[in-house]
Amino acid sequence: MRCVHIYVLQTFAALFYLDDEITCNYDLSRIQDKSLEFPMLADKQTVLDAFHLRHACKKYDPSKKISRADFDFILETARLSPSSFGLEPWRFLVIQNPALRKELRGIASGAAEKLDACSHFVILLSRKQAALQADYRSRMWGAVQGMPAEAVEMCEAFFQNFAEHDFRLNESPRAFDDWAAKQTYIALANMMTAATLIGIDSTPMEGFDMAAANRLLAEKGLMNPDEFQVAVMAAFGYRADEPRGKTRLSAEEMIEWVE
Repeated sequence: MRCVHIYVLQTFAALFYLDDEITCNYDLSRIQDKSLEFPMLADKQTVLDAFHLRHACKKYDPSKKISRADFDFILETARLSPSSFGLEPWRFLVIQNPALRKELRGIASGAAEKLDACSHFVILLSRKQAALQADYRSRMWGAVQGMPAEAVEMCEAFFQNFAEHDFRLNESPRAFDDWAAKQTYIALANMMTAATLIGIDSTPMEGFDMAAANRLLAEKGLMNPDEFQVAVMAAFGYRADEPRGKTRLSAEEMIEWVE
């Protein structure tokens, strides 16, 4: 029993700190250097260059399309993203249907121009409270992540304490739904960074009528409105114009070290 407790505590620590990769069937042997604690997969300057290059693309070139292989790569970075308690409270709808894109234009003012010209358009859905109940959590921790039954029970107890006392998610469905929706932004950020690293532009968007978007997708049979809601949208493609230079507050204004 003590071994189970240790396993659960280690696992819970990973889950709580947004690291849901408890089990992995990806072959890491090709990138692991046994002399290193963690392999360095890219040089720092390349990553910083990508962040300086990335911008919210304002205008896309409709003649340029992302290959299926490249977009599958971007989607895989979303699928592999971390989430609180490892619950993966999301789904990703890739909207390529022209008629549906046209309907979305009327309810997503921030996406209207992008829907016409971007190569790929993604709607990120988040699970609502009704779809994140104990049966779903048990399946994620047990069947998906391979925890023993005793560990699942302990994780459930940890989650209940978190939901009731730490973040007070049980005070209202809105609080729970908003917490789940925030997780999708982690996946979205990873998608945009991955896209930039392979020369693809992106635009995150919140400029849409949420109720109308939820209603439209439900009417099209693309989601169950009792279980999912629209969290955020994003366009991907290739820029038509060069953006202005990156502007941000200075590090001195944004960062404070507490030692």
